[in-house]
Amino acid sequence: MRVDLTALRLQLIQIATAADTGDGAHDLSHLERVWKAASGMLAHHPEADAMIVMAASYLHDLVNLPKDHPDRARASTLAASQAAHALQAIGFPSAKLDGVRHAIEAHSYSANIPPRSIEARIVQDADRLDALGPVGLARMFHVGGQLGRALAHPSDPLGRQRELDDSAYALDHIELKLARIAGSMQTEGGRVLARSRMDWIRRFRDEFVADWSA
Repeated sequence: MRVDLTALRLQLIQIATAADTGDGAHDLSHLERVWKAASGMLAHHPEADAMIVMAASYLHDLVNLPKDHPDRARASTLAASQAAHALQAIGFPSAKLDGVRHAIEAHSYSANIPPRSIEARIVQDADRLDALGPVGLARMFHVGGQLGRALAHPSDPLGRQRELDDSAYALDHIELKLARIAGSMQTEGGRVLARSRMDWIRRFRDEFVADWSA
């Protein structure tokens, strides 16, 4: 039986908006893109619970700590706890809360929690896909600017004769993190999209470097 998720979506948006920290890389538009990607994967995984996937898609960033925060690896666990409390308050089915908690906990790259359910695999892929492609690259440079990182190394942007260091140069993040994200997809649909988006990023990087070094 198909569940009408319209009313739930509006409630989730209200919860997420109330927790918005003003981070342009983790705002409501990010959550909407995650849910859109997850919705596409749900079409190929009818065994997955759409309510769990939707709730985790919209609430996975309730606790959003900066990339360089010492508790960054705990952010998804903290977000999962807050999400469970918020969902209980709106009458979300209690039998589904553990599924939402796990999907939120496992979405985080830095937490390194393996996804055990199809819902968690879908949410993890959907969130990571938003780190790839044109939007993902824009988010990468946005975060790099927030953290005071230079766009690229002045004379060796590709790191041919130095160690890559994305704590200093945003462009280094492509191979140090984004390429690993692309290789971490849990679903076939996620893998296909990740390859395409990673190819786009590398083409952009090649053009960027050509201009940078001109």
